[in-house]
Amino acid sequence: MTVQDTYAPVLASAYQRSVAEYWNREKNPVNLRLGEVDGIYHHHYGIGDADWSVLEGPEETRDERVTAELHRLECAQADLLLNHLGNVSSDDRLLDSGSGRGGGSLVANKRFGCHVDGVSISETQVAFANEQAEKRGVADKVRFHLKNMLDTGFESGRFRAIWNNESTMYVDLSQLFPEYSRMLRHGGRYVTITGCYNDTYGLPSRAVSEINAHYICDIHPRSSYFKEMARNRLVPAAVVDLTEATIPYWELRAQSPLATGIEKAFLSAYKDGSFQYLLIAADRV
Repeated sequence: MTVQDTYAPVLASAYQRSVAEYWNREKNPVNLRLGEVDGIYHHHYGIGDADWSVLEGPEETRDERVTAELHRLECAQADLLLNHLGNVSSDDRLLDSGSGRGGGSLVANKRFGCHVDGVSISETQVAFANEQAEKRGVADKVRFHLKNMLDTGFESGRFRAIWNNESTMYVDLSQLFPEYSRMLRHGGRYVTITGCYNDTYGLPSRAVSEINAHYICDIHPRSSYFKEMARNRLVPAAVVDLTEATIPYWELRAQSPLATGIEKAFLSAYKDGSFQYLLIAADRV
């Protein structure tokens, strides 16, 4: 079976195929090295005050200290997202939409003891994440699927909660939120942490455009999230501006051997106000 045959039911456009190919090939040390710290592989950024002392001390262990600190900050971001999922029981089902290498799903299962489904359009990511679940002995409760978040095929009302962690910029929100509204049970919770451009700034700034080009994504304006949620029975329960909280992560990453060159664009966009880092939690009514 060819790659194209495998993806036929999942990828609906040339753009989606290009995104899948990007993440199938991706072996960025800033993702892999951080995951090697404790075996939890996240694909997102961090929040909180950085411990700048990691830049001091023996030169031969500096990279190790910085990598561990970046991982601590990204784990703090994942924990914050999970804090907003509400009351989750061990019998509930959650959906990690755009699940990457599976770190968020594994952390959620460890905290709540619940069932978690992860979906990604990257065959490589799905295989890697399922291997991680097997290694931890939780494959009976945590499973990753090669599925498109815009059309998952899961039954209506299946999930107690759904989240996106920095993955909504790859899809059309007017198609995404109807699917989530369908899959969430009444009273269920949706949470996203995402970068969005500031409507009051106007069109995307040059730095935001650089980020789009780097990740082949399309960052949405802040207003689009609330407009499309309102159209699909998703009522915001919490909105947290994490922009200031994420700047230390980027400043530390810029001084690390894991820097990719995009750090300057992120810092510039956050500091000039054209780009914001938000957590939005919404209830399905």
